[in-house]
Formats: sequence, structure tokens, C-alpha cells
Amino acid sequence: MQNDFVREGKPLRVAGAGAIIPAIRSLLDLFRERRLPVIHVLRVHRADGSDVEIMRQEIFRRTPFAVEGTEGAEVISELAPVRGEFTIRKIRMSAFLGTDLDLLLRSIGVDTVVVAGIQTPNCIRTTVFDAMAHNYRTVLVSDAVAAQDEEIHRCNVRDMERIGVSILTAAEMGRFLSQR
Repeated sequence: MQNDFVREGKPLRVAGAGAIIPAIRSLLDLFRERRLPVIHVLRVHRADGSDVEIMRQEIFRRTPFAVEGTEGAEVISELAPVRGEFTIRKIRMSAFLGTDLDLLLRSIGVDTVVVAGIQTPNCIRTTVFDAMAHNYRTVLVSDAVAAQDEEIHRCNVRDMERIGVSILTAAEMGRFLSQR
């Protein structure tokens, strides 16, 4: 939930991003109240774009996005990390690919990954699939994820549910966490 993907007029704004801010905020509040680990995953690129994936290089040349050190690469103010929370930088869609996320999760004793953010068919889906491949119980918070296209969003959520991802709403998370 970075400025370049959420804010009006930004280069890769995802249409549904603004609507999910309250649900993500409620998740953050819940995890913070219960002192559960929070990990903010940020896509951050070099200014020259040399680390951008091949299919997005042309887009980046025209309109650079999530450039290291810019306001666009920062987490939106409503969801900004607080002291004690982790931040992982990535350059690909999955939060696991080329990062130390798996090592961090195992080091702090996490066995269940709860996913929220944007964009459902890209970053969310690849992170969810990789979490499952790394053998984590995986929860997708359906009202805390969004996509550019609502139909594609719904199809991706349905597909993830069919492969065994737990699909819950932000309101259901309190009860889910109490049962763990």
C-alpha cells in the first residue's frame, strides 16, 4: 500500500486501493493490539530501473514508479509502519522472491501468513502461492485486497480459495486469531 499504487494521479494507481484502506487499518490495529508480527512489504526500485522486471521496463521508462527514496515508494500515511514492525523490500511481485521473508518468518516462529494489500492478481496472488509453497498456513483477507478490475479480483480470490487458502474478512480475523 504505497503512494505510487494507491494515491490519485500516481503512475500505477490501482482502482480499488482506496476502498480497502479501512479494512487494512483494522487488521493493523488488531495485530498491534495482540502484539503479533506485522511485516510491511514494499516494492522499491533503483532510479535507473535496472531491477525492474522485463515486462514492466517500458512502463518504468515512461513513468518511473516506487523509486527508492521517493515519496511514491513510501507506505501511505494511514498504514505507516510503527516501531517494532518489519519492512521487507522487494523488486518482484512475490514478497518471497529474492527477499529474506521466509527466513524472517521462521526466525520469529510464524507458521501462518495473513495477506492484505494490492494488487490481487499480481503481488497478492504470487505472495499467497509462494507462502503456500513454503508450507505456511495462508489467510487472504478478502476485503483487505483489491485489484484494478473487480471481476479479475473476484476470480483470483475464488481460485486461491480452491487451492486451500483460507478466505476471511477483516471482521472475522479477531475470532480467527482467538482460536489459534
